[in-house]
Amino acid sequence: MQASDDTISKIQKDRQRTNLFRRHEQALIAFLVERMPNWISSNNLTAIGFVGSIITAGSFVLAAYINKYLLLLGLFGLLLNWFGDSLDGRLAYYRNKPRKWYGFSLDFSVDWLTIILISFGFIIYAEGQLKFLGFGFAVFYAWAMITALLRYKLTGKYTIDSGLFGPTEVRVIIGAVLVLECLFHNSILYSAALVCVFLLVVNIIDFRKLLCIADEKDKSERENAQS
Repeated sequence: MQASDDTISKIQKDRQRTNLFRRHEQALIAFLVERMPNWISSNNLTAIGFVGSIITAGSFVLAAYINKYLLLLGLFGLLLNWFGDSLDGRLAYYRNKPRKWYGFSLDFSVDWLTIILISFGFIIYAEGQLKFLGFGFAVFYAWAMITALLRYKLTGKYTIDSGLFGPTEVRVIIGAVLVLECLFHNSILYSAALVCVFLLVVNIIDFRKLLCIADEKDKSERENAQS
C-alpha cells in the first residue's frame, strides 16, 4: 500500500499532526483519497462518519437490552467514524476544493454530537452510579475541543492532537474498552474511570501550556502598544 508524496503533502497542507499513529495513518488516508470514487464528496464522508457514531452509540443500547457482545458492533462504528471523519477534509484538499471554514465548522459540530451520542450510549449500558462517568467523558473531551479552538485563536495554527494522542488514539482506546467489557463484564466502569482520569490529566497539561501561550501573547501586544 503506497501513496504518492504529492498526495501526502496535499492532505497535510493545513495542519501539523503529532499523534502516535500519524505516519501510518497519513499514508493510509493518502492511499484511500487517491482511490475515492468521484461521486463521493466530502459531505458524503462526513455523513458516513456520523453514521459510524450512531452505530457505536447504538451498540451500547443493543448490548444493554439484548446481549453484551453486541458492543463489538461499536468497533465497526468506530472504524466507519474514522473513515468518514479522517477523509472528508483530506479529500477536499486532495481534489483542490477545500472549504476551510465550512469544513471546520461542520467537522467540529459533528465531532461534538459524536461525543454526546457515545456518552449517552455508555450511560444507558453501564450499571450503578459509575454510569455517570459518561458525562465526565463528554465534559473532558469537550474541554479538549475548547482548548484546541483557543490555541487556534492564539497561534493561528489548528492542531487536533495533544502530544502523542489524537482522535484516532481515542477511538482505539474506546475500541479496547469495548473488547475488554465483552471479556470481563463491568470492566467498562473501571476502564471509563481510567479514561476520564487520563483525559483530565492531558487537559490540565494542555491548559497550562495554553495559558503560557496566552501570557506571552499579552506581553507581546503590550510591548507593541508601548513602542
